[in-house]
Amino acid sequence: MDHSEQAAELFLGGCNCAQAVVVAFCDVTGLEPGFAAKLSSSFGGGMGRMREVCGAVSGMLMVAGLLYGYDDPGEKDANKKAHYKLVQELAGKFREEVGSIICREILKNPPSDPNPTPRTAEFYKARPCMRMVMTAARILDEYIASHPAEHT
Repeated sequence: MDHSEQAAELFLGGCNCAQAVVVAFCDVTGLEPGFAAKLSSSFGGGMGRMREVCGAVSGMLMVAGLLYGYDDPGEKDANKKAHYKLVQELAGKFREEVGSIICREILKNPPSDPNPTPRTAEFYKARPCMRMVMTAARILDEYIASHPAEHT
């Protein structure tokens, strides 16, 4: 099963969009799935259902940070620049395919209250979220495949 299929399965199993992407890549990041789910739990619904940046995008960028990011805040600007360029590239590919990286735009202005929407058959039929997690995971897989030596 590839990462996009795994992310879809995780989403269908109840993970939020960010969790689905981050947990799907545990085999690559080395994170324990429970820790990965907890780490990414705040980013579902466009950051706690505030409908800001799509959780699938946030999850994709969290994984990119784990694989390609820098860990020394004093690192040279070139390292930060290279990483921010990667962030913009990945988010740009998602935006190009989907039309936006903003949850409320993707979902066409859904409610932003803190109450999770019940995961019913109707929810899965009406929401594009599963496609978003699959898209984010695929974009990241494509990047990793073309840049394997860069991540540790």
